[in-house]
Amino acid sequence: MAYIIGVDIGTTSVKTILYDNNGKIIESANLGYPLYQDTPDMAEEDPDDIFSAVTNGINTVMRKSKIAANSLKGVSFSCAMHSLILLDKNKKALTRAITWADNRSAKYAEQLKQSDLGLKLYKNTGTPIHAMTPLSKIIWLKNEKSELYKETKYFIGIKEYIINKLFGVLKVDYSIANATGLFNIFNLDWDKDALALTGLKKENLPELVDTTYKLKGLKKEYAKVIGINPKTPFIIGASDGPLANLGVNAIEPGVLAITIGTSGAVRMVSKKPRIDPKGRVFCYYLAKDMWVIGGPVNNGGIIFKWIRDQLCLPEKVTAEQMHINPYSLLTTIASKVPAGSDGLLFHPFLGGERAPIWDSNARGSYFGLNQMHTRAHMIRAALEGIVFNLYTVSLALEEVLGTPIKIQATGGFVNSNLTRQMLSDIFEQNVTIPDSVEGTALGAATLGMYSLGMINELSDVKNFVHSNNTYTPIKENVDVYRELSSIYIRLSRQLMTEYDQIAAFQRKHSRIR
Repeated sequence: MAYIIGVDIGTTSVKTILYDNNGKIIESANLGYPLYQDTPDMAEEDPDDIFSAVTNGINTVMRKSKIAANSLKGVSFSCAMHSLILLDKNKKALTRAITWADNRSAKYAEQLKQSDLGLKLYKNTGTPIHAMTPLSKIIWLKNEKSELYKETKYFIGIKEYIINKLFGVLKVDYSIANATGLFNIFNLDWDKDALALTGLKKENLPELVDTTYKLKGLKKEYAKVIGINPKTPFIIGASDGPLANLGVNAIEPGVLAITIGTSGAVRMVSKKPRIDPKGRVFCYYLAKDMWVIGGPVNNGGIIFKWIRDQLCLPEKVTAEQMHINPYSLLTTIASKVPAGSDGLLFHPFLGGERAPIWDSNARGSYFGLNQMHTRAHMIRAALEGIVFNLYTVSLALEEVLGTPIKIQATGGFVNSNLTRQMLSDIFEQNVTIPDSVEGTALGAATLGMYSLGMINELSDVKNFVHSNNTYTPIKENVDVYRELSSIYIRLSRQLMTEYDQIAAFQRKHSRIR
């Protein structure tokens, strides 16, 4: 039997999964690390914490599985997008990893977004102009931290940092590079307009390679720590969003993948780059002739966590006393309320928002509250708000790629029958829940298998992904949600005119960040 490891470097943890060559999970590890938010809008992580989680994760699955070192054929990476680390001329880190959730460059992103150059850059790079991107972060650093900017020799992301420590080289795959806002999707090279704007040269950025690129020459000291043969190839892999599509077998045209974890995304695959004239969706590289088009949202399961901790503390305590999952208790409570929450709407913009409005200053709100509404209504309305927001992203995506013919949904948010049915009713489509729990890690492993010749085509992932769970729209619910969704969308547009003002007020007068 041959084996491969998929390493999924996420925003809050590294998930490391050992698969056999049939796509079966043999062993897994999940190691977390803190997010530093020392000042308003900051969201940083210690890159060495993440590096340790990677090496310890691989060591853990190898040790627990007890497989022979020579039966491990490779290690393949998935990674969260949009991180930025500054290195000096000796490749020493000058900063922590600035994550996608860092909003300190919002002012510069908004200025660029409103300009003709911003639209041109979006059309060249496929990456919407937003504070999440390294492009915006570099502009912010150049303007507000000029000494640090001048001291920097290399601008990289967290995956490149890890690869450099393991192999001593600075290389970046097309998929991660694509998400920086600095990469031209039509010539697969660093974009000259983006470089001119940031003041960078190609030598300030890692060498570009395809997502199937094999890294060899693992440093012996790390091979020993990890517990693998130093000759084991590492496949550089891709970014987490595109690999999530691969990992749930949503790579055929017309198959829509919905992922809802802490954040969320709606994505479909195209054989060539596609751009939205309105700049609402991204276009990211996965593999040759395979581009993932879609939109990410900041506010997925993190909203449910907020509901649990801030509005439903008594229920949380009860769940803990009963030794049951608090989210299961909350979905049970929410299921007692009818679809549409008796006219209560929730805009889930607690952490600003990316698609479809691309506004870092967006703020959340309940709308339609009256005396009959209970805490149960507020729970259900929040869950519906998450799905309504994803639905509005899918409407923008439909304008680019057409109506989806099938939906594959994954992530912790869709662990309950309530939220699965909610997706089916609001999207007015059958929704299938694949059995593969960790689609992104499986996507990385599948890409690795393809690179190593263990499978013939990426479409062979269909042999690894199975499902017996399909949810069909309930007509009465569809009618309610169709009426409410139009109100939700109109209200979203009206509130956009006030987001900047309320965000400025909060920064000036309150402790809310």
